[in-house]
Amino acid sequence: MHPPLPPKQQRLLDYFEDRIAESGVSPSLRRAAQDLGISHTAVAQTLKLLEDKGLIRREGRYGRAVHLIHPKTGRTAGIQRWRDVPVIGRITAGLPMYAQQEWEESIVVDADLYKADPLFALRVKGDSMIRAGILHGDLAICEPRQYAIDGEIVVALIGGEEATVKRFFLRSDHILLKPENPDYDAMRYGFDQILVQGKVIGIQRGPDVMEKV
Repeated sequence: MHPPLPPKQQRLLDYFEDRIAESGVSPSLRRAAQDLGISHTAVAQTLKLLEDKGLIRREGRYGRAVHLIHPKTGRTAGIQRWRDVPVIGRITAGLPMYAQQEWEESIVVDADLYKADPLFALRVKGDSMIRAGILHGDLAICEPRQYAIDGEIVVALIGGEEATVKRFFLRSDHILLKPENPDYDAMRYGFDQILVQGKVIGIQRGPDVMEKV
């Protein structure tokens, strides 16, 4: 058993234990702050104190995932099969996906299916990819990349501003972004107009529906 904790630290530790036992994944810091009625900063600072005491382990570049440490063995308590993936509100040219700060939310995905790190998700707008099973409002789960192979479905940044999900084809003098809907035409772009930002590796259609592509 660990020594008694100050009430605020114990409350936060109990909260994470309950949420992880309930869902199998740690809540985001933002969700914890909302549920406990405290600031995001207070959550982050208290988690740091718990980590310093060896009661939790934080994972990832920004420590979004929280793992509980067994007090006797010092090992991670249980196996967390799930992981959080940030939903990018806007893609910014020149920054890798893990450095993007405009996160709308995060989604939970199966860590056994989605092993790449980091990952990001982008909400699909429009119906141009319906024949690929990608519908308006879907979340495209993506592996950050700055290159593509012909035929891959990618997230591409057009003119440094507009993000789109299309099939990628490299031609001798242009890049072709092809939709999967006969009502839309393929679009040609100069090499300096397109920045590949990621490969689409899965689709989440709802809270319990995910497809690997």
